[in-house]
Amino acid sequence: MTDNSSDKPTSAQPQPEQLDAAISHVSQLVHSGDIAASAARGLVYSLIETLGVLVGDPDLPAHVRSGYEGLLETARELSAKLDQTN
Repeated sequence: MTDNSSDKPTSAQPQPEQLDAAISHVSQLVHSGDIAASAARGLVYSLIETLGVLVGDPDLPAHVRSGYEGLLETARELSAKLDQTN
């Protein structure tokens, strides 16, 4: 039997780069019109909720929290833009 444990992520917590890529991807889809506004709102809502939980983690180092807070603000701005399109 082969051990594939090295293929698994070492942390259950998403990395800031992954969340940034997700926000950027949704933003690009919105601007290109390749996603329905309601679907984009759902994705952005999920990102905001995830980032909110991460920012609220008391064990999170301050420099990491700062990065997540910046991403949270970016996601909120995208949400506000989506709300204006309605």
